[in-house]
Amino acid sequence: MKLSVAIITHNEEANIGRTLASVRFADEVVVVDSGSTDRTVEIAREHGAKIFVEDWKGFAAQKNSAIAKCSGDWVLSLDADEEVAPQLHESIVKLLDGAPQFDAYSVSRRNIFIGRWIRFGGYYPDAKLRLVRREFANYQDRAVHEDIKITGTTGRLSGWLIHRAYPTLTEYIEHMNCYSSLGAELAAEKGRVSHKLLPFLWNVFINPMATFTYNYIFRLGCLDGREGLLLHVYHSIYVSWKYAKAWEANRWKRKLDCCQ
Repeated sequence: MKLSVAIITHNEEANIGRTLASVRFADEVVVVDSGSTDRTVEIAREHGAKIFVEDWKGFAAQKNSAIAKCSGDWVLSLDADEEVAPQLHESIVKLLDGAPQFDAYSVSRRNIFIGRWIRFGGYYPDAKLRLVRREFANYQDRAVHEDIKITGTTGRLSGWLIHRAYPTLTEYIEHMNCYSSLGAELAAEKGRVSHKLLPFLWNVFINPMATFTYNYIFRLGCLDGREGLLLHVYHSIYVSWKYAKAWEANRWKRKLDCCQ
């Protein structure tokens, strides 16, 4: 059965070569780029990928656009900062050489944070649904933390993806600032924003502290050293930012509504 790999990119020259080298076994690789100004497209072309350049439509829509351009029986959806480890490569080849039992398969991820594999605190095995029969491959339309929506049966593959998302603390903080803005939109859509004091205190202060305590203490994030401490501290700050931004947006909306 034919395997396609779908990837979306924007200024990923530091990652895309490593990612594409890890999927040489695929029958085709489709890259949808949203106007990179670095060497991303050039590197992808050197690796034989099919390149499409499109305006940014949001994470889910962009990934669905990449999947729609695939011709394989199966689609492996990857982020540009992920790579397929040899064990996962073997699992995929073995699966597709036989008769797959399920319609989609999840895989584990090893998240690398400023050079360290984060093994505790809920960051491993971090299973993600990534290998899907093409007719079932469709991402849910949401602002952030998009997932493949599956109506068929699911299984699990051995091996893992290596996720090199945040090589520096600066990059992590910048990403969390962006994601907290998208998360604020999602929180507002779900009606999880209130102008009352107690919900505000819960969302902006108590919930982030509880998140840190749960992940760092009870889920043993403390065993990941200094990197684990920094990750959980700033992740809890991200939670606070998300709800504070949602509250701020709701505050301005209420003011505009009152003026109309």
